[in-house]
Amino acid sequence: MPAGEDFPTTLDHFLGGRLALRQPVVGYRAGSDPVFLAAAVTAEIGQTVLDLGSGIGTAGLCLLSRVADIIVTGLELQPELAGLALANAVENGLADRYRVIQGCLTSRPQELRGVTFDHVITNPPWYEPGTIQAPRADSKAIGHLEGDADLATWLKAAVKYLRPKGQLWVIHRADHVGRILAGLEGLKVGEIKVVPIWPKTDRAATRVLVTARKDSKAPLEMLPGLLAHHDDGSYTDAAQAILRDAKAWRI
Repeated sequence: MPAGEDFPTTLDHFLGGRLALRQPVVGYRAGSDPVFLAAAVTAEIGQTVLDLGSGIGTAGLCLLSRVADIIVTGLELQPELAGLALANAVENGLADRYRVIQGCLTSRPQELRGVTFDHVITNPPWYEPGTIQAPRADSKAIGHLEGDADLATWLKAAVKYLRPKGQLWVIHRADHVGRILAGLEGLKVGEIKVVPIWPKTDRAATRVLVTARKDSKAPLEMLPGLLAHHDDGSYTDAAQAILRDAKAWRI
């Protein structure tokens, strides 16, 4: 169903049909990454969460579907995607616990000045400028290519939004784990945990989940990862429990 003449959308289902999300036909479209991200977050009743670069709201709304009585705020640069995120929250009956703010992470919006969160979750753009041909659709280009905010800037902004002892959750390309760890240097975070996601047996990891706690001095840990697919391409039981059954990912 179209959102407008120049902005057609599809209605897609996540978490085994628990969530129905509208997203652009052309441009940025959510996949499994925000679902895995949301499944790992250890938010508890009464806590607040910021979804930095929230897109159509996939990660935040998946988290709200699993954890009761938390509040999620999305911060999204693109007004069309921010509008879809809010509409998706309404259509899924989650608008009382979700809000989205249209704005840029490098200049804190008025609504978020002085505000910090128990958790910040984020799926930053995957590619550095010049490493791939820019997608034609603006929303996909912004979602995939680093712009004025490179990965280090993105991580610095995320940590600034954390309250003391708050926790950061990042999902990204596995081959960028070095850049993630370098970006966290000097940000007064510890208890860093790195968790790979492997596409199949005997394949290199393609994604990595990294979590860190503000104002912690606990050492870094490399943890056992998640195997996403069997060799025939079907989801493993562990991945299916997250993607279709809305279970938590206990790392």
